[in-house]
Amino acid sequence: MYNQIASNKRRTALLFVIVIALYALVGWALAQVYGNQLFFVLAIGISIFQALVSYYYADKIALFATGAKGPLKKDDAPEIFRAVENTAITAGVPMPRVYVIPTDALNAFATGRDPRHASVAITTGLAERLEKSELVGVIAHEMSHIKNRDILVMTVVVVLIGALGILSNIFLRSLWWGGGRRENENSGGNALAVVGIVLIILAPFIGMLIQLAISRRREYLADASGALLTRYPEGLARALEKISADKRPLETASSATAHLFISNPLKVSSFANL
Repeated sequence: MYNQIASNKRRTALLFVIVIALYALVGWALAQVYGNQLFFVLAIGISIFQALVSYYYADKIALFATGAKGPLKKDDAPEIFRAVENTAITAGVPMPRVYVIPTDALNAFATGRDPRHASVAITTGLAERLEKSELVGVIAHEMSHIKNRDILVMTVVVVLIGALGILSNIFLRSLWWGGGRRENENSGGNALAVVGIVLIILAPFIGMLIQLAISRRREYLADASGALLTRYPEGLARALEKISADKRPLETASSATAHLFISNPLKVSSFANL
């Protein structure tokens, strides 16, 4: 367990380095296309700013983006609050903030940069349609993400990769409306500009691959850790069966936040899911 926590910290640091390098690459590509090195400097500055924002505020962004309401007080939802509180005590982590997502879809996720700044979001459908042992099993799964420090790397991707896609989109729109260098250039400059355009177009897809690199082993580890917390694996197993059978998509979810959830909230076709 401690080895996994240490591994997650290393992967988080590596993720920041890779994404900053990707921003730098996009900045270089923009500089080649527009013939102005200022774009490279701006890309580096934006990447560092985005890294800081994602570290300190990505959890709030994720909660806002998914339509989560809260944080709840104990009187707002006593059963949910008590289940989270008891599981946190069992896991030996501080009590996270509790949010609800008003939807009939069955889903949940945890977010935050560390156990002291963590939040758990649960859909109202999950709270209403699962039995108590099943609900506790899902909460234990999410609490395991907090305890294992999965939440940081899962959360920062939302901001970093999303912003990279926006940057690429702005550039493509500028090309559509006649942007880019207009003056005559030699063949070498044109070649670099073409390479730059290709890199900018591919950047969001590279970002998606980084997002997919957040291994499903984190989910399997959270399942095992959650079962260990509750000492009742059957509760989580039944909950996962009901969640996987639920075909209702979560309307407020997007491709940028989908990886946070215990189950894919988009409920897309098999080909798109692949």
